[in-house]
Amino acid sequence: MSRIRADQLGVRFLFDRQRNVVSPALARLHRRGTAAWGLHDVTFSMEPGEGVALIGPSGSGKTTLLRIIAGVLSPDHGRIEIEGRVASLLSVEAGLLSVLTGRENALLLGVLAGLSRQRTRAVLDEIKSRSGLGGQFELPVSSYSQGMRARLGFAVADAVDPEILLLDEVHEALDHEFRDVVEERARRIIGEGGIVVAAGHDHPMLARLCSRAFLMSNGEISSIGDFTGLQRTYVGLGHQGAPVTR
Repeated sequence: MSRIRADQLGVRFLFDRQRNVVSPALARLHRRGTAAWGLHDVTFSMEPGEGVALIGPSGSGKTTLLRIIAGVLSPDHGRIEIEGRVASLLSVEAGLLSVLTGRENALLLGVLAGLSRQRTRAVLDEIKSRSGLGGQFELPVSSYSQGMRARLGFAVADAVDPEILLLDEVHEALDHEFRDVVEERARRIIGEGGIVVAAGHDHPMLARLCSRAFLMSNGEISSIGDFTGLQRTYVGLGHQGAPVTR
């Protein structure tokens, strides 16, 4: 069974603000840079069989939290415990090299996701089939549309046979047919005791998959509750979007 537990997570980013300035005092301040908390004092738990939506405006910390769960970032404060194999699709462009073909990118991403080179080679044809790219699987990714890139990334993520699936607004880049494939796979993961964590705004797919939501603001979780209720709260605060139904 999969579980995710976080206690007082914090992630700090250091921004280099060096500029051409006249005052030596200002120059010294700029050289020191400016630190900002991408996540601050974030505590939560996710249990087996849950779909959890991360909602909030851009810059609220949704992607940073997903990257922590994926292991791409390490917290500067607090701790996180994860039980279960994690696969992520955090960006349509994540990890894809435009000069390589779909097949070559699949091999690279599979190894980066933790599969052995031998295992990745063994599932390449399966990845090709899952992506639905056909002959375009052998073409450079530079020729792919955004939707094709999302298809390839998800097919590789699914080949890991994840128990925890992370989606970062990529469902909005998928065409209708492949969106159904992603949603069906996410439902299976939840039904088998896994966890799906999806960041977005008001896409209907989030409402169908997620019973709970975290409303995020300024790197913190401001509320945890029922997806429909929190999504209405989010819209009520004046953010873009409209209430969606399951």
